[in-house]
Amino acid sequence: MDPAAAHIALLRGINVGGKHRLPMKDLAAIFRDAGCRGVRTYIQSGNVVLEAEPALARRAPALVERAVAETFGFEVPVVTRTAAELRRAASLNPFLEAGAEPGTLHLVFLRDRPAEAAVASLDPERSPPDRFAVHGREIYLHCPNGVARSKLTVQYFDSRLGTTSTVRNWRTVLELLEMTGGG
Repeated sequence: MDPAAAHIALLRGINVGGKHRLPMKDLAAIFRDAGCRGVRTYIQSGNVVLEAEPALARRAPALVERAVAETFGFEVPVVTRTAAELRRAASLNPFLEAGAEPGTLHLVFLRDRPAEAAVASLDPERSPPDRFAVHGREIYLHCPNGVARSKLTVQYFDSRLGTTSTVRNWRTVLELLEMTGGG
């Protein structure tokens, strides 16, 4: 994969079972139909690595959201990053640098950069011992007791920051980076 043309699409709320089932072969076909090349998925949770020119990469989230709604009958937000953006995000994790166990780390991807006032409104004591750090369009999470027990949810961040987010564990972040050729 050409790292210069590589992009990552992260769909929120796609599950192996449950109400938002979306087979990855069908998701890959939706991206190919939108004009993307080299489309590959990673695990059954809405992770797609693809190649696209910048103009198509900007349009792809809306195209995919519309196609999923029309084909599968539910809405799913799509957040994207270039391979370079993902590489930069992976290199800036303050909790990894501080020696946190990688299995306790997650990365929240925000669709839009939040306003400084919105970031300042986040409660650092919302879910002890969990910690977070906002950097641009990413939020780094350290959840020593697991993310499932944390009150630092996408709903919390979306409502406070006025954007759409999706979260991935650190292992998935690194695998997606590797798939772009940037690992």
